[in-house]
Amino acid sequence: MSESVPLLAMSGITKRFPGVIALQGVALTLHHGEVLSLMGENGAGKSTLMKILGGAIRPDEGSISFEGKPVELGGVRAAKKLGIALIHQELMLAPNLDIASNLFLGNEPGKQLMFRPLAKSSMHERARSLLARVGLTLAPTRLVSELTAGQMQMVEIAKALALNAKVIIMDEPTSSLTVGESEHLFEIIRQLKSEGIGIIYISHRMEEVLALSDRITVLRDGRYVGDLLRGDATHERIVAMMVGRELSNHYFPEKKDKPASETVLEVRDWIVQGAPVPVSFSALKGEILGFAGLVGAGRTELMESIFGVKPALGGSCTLEGKPYFPKRPRDAISRGVYLAPEDRKRHGLVLPMTIAENTSLPNVASYNRFGFLRRDTERQVAEAEVKRLRTKTPGVYQRTINLSGGNQQKVVLGKWLAMNPRVLILDEPTRGIDVGAKAEIYRHMAELAADGITILMVSSDMEEIIGMSDRVVVMHERHIQGVLDRHELSPERIAQWMTGTLTRGGRAA
Repeated sequence: MSESVPLLAMSGITKRFPGVIALQGVALTLHHGEVLSLMGENGAGKSTLMKILGGAIRPDEGSISFEGKPVELGGVRAAKKLGIALIHQELMLAPNLDIASNLFLGNEPGKQLMFRPLAKSSMHERARSLLARVGLTLAPTRLVSELTAGQMQMVEIAKALALNAKVIIMDEPTSSLTVGESEHLFEIIRQLKSEGIGIIYISHRMEEVLALSDRITVLRDGRYVGDLLRGDATHERIVAMMVGRELSNHYFPEKKDKPASETVLEVRDWIVQGAPVPVSFSALKGEILGFAGLVGAGRTELMESIFGVKPALGGSCTLEGKPYFPKRPRDAISRGVYLAPEDRKRHGLVLPMTIAENTSLPNVASYNRFGFLRRDTERQVAEAEVKRLRTKTPGVYQRTINLSGGNQQKVVLGKWLAMNPRVLILDEPTRGIDVGAKAEIYRHMAELAADGITILMVSSDMEEIIGMSDRVVVMHERHIQGVLDRHELSPERIAQWMTGTLTRGGRAA
């Protein structure tokens, strides 16, 4: 086959949902052995386009050709049969099964013949070969629940290779990986590219896109904006195409050293479950206190203990000068301490519910009148938060499952802002969110801090930590290495403390 014939070509793709045109006349091409990055803000149509390519939904208009031949993707099975594999951001593995069973789930050797036992030995032999291709030396009998996030990502790729995939779609593949695991993933991508496999790479991490891509396709508001070749792509140019305007200073509000203010939250000798030593820190009124650390440093566990998800085993804490020791989230909520969790889809929202219902849910009793829910009040509060946060939605009765990631995050923020927080804990507030939505989230955070709300921000994004924090608590192996004031912040110093290169020389918080 001629190299000029694309591996994949999508043309004029249009998809409508009730009240929304998700895609309008979108085009996309992918060549053999090419890494194509698909960029766009949340809500630009990336996920819808990939669901069409994966056979999960059908387009209303448009055509698709594969290796030069027109195709109809009537379902997920049809897409897989062609050799199209979609690796979701939330990995689709069965944790209670072993690696081999996951690799061949639904496609087990011997399954075609009724009453024939599964060919376990051949499954394991082929599994070892597939794992070797992605650089894993794990036993095929190892339970998936025992693997790290990086190893699970490699198993997902091996699962795609088990289907003889010619196109592999990766959606935010590094969102939960360590730096080392991400580098290993990039090596595998380059290896797959050398084998002629086409990769569609979706990520909001600009440095990854610029390093990996041969070409970049940009969508905006459900429309195709254009392509950029690797040599023509810059951070600024991609952002301008995505949002239709230029964003300056990496989207962070201007930060100034703040005068000392009163302590709102003071944690002393706090014993977190599983941590080797107690931790201590304090947070000031109107401060954005960042928490930096590698995956597994204990930041999320610390935040969950402050919110009462997993109560602390000991120590003391005061909130606005009064004793505070939450044993459940309701205790924290009653005191004005709220948590926007890292996994907003699983722990921050009830996705089948509407924006209005999610907004009222944490404080539903206040909407009660004579045993009936005051729907008009619920609607008014939800509409006020949608307006304040500029949430893109047809209305407050839209189901949150139909919103983009950035707009779902705004719903999480909105439900807590409606309750006038004293302390707002944001765990990875912009993970999986595009640059335009990030800029809005940052602006809202700065406004909340200016209004006197104390923000505890956990982030694995170094730019975000430095750009948004007034001070930074650096954690390593579940203890606090030290605390840096704003004028002391630098990527090098934070990284040294995160990795334990420097001893605990920082001032106590």
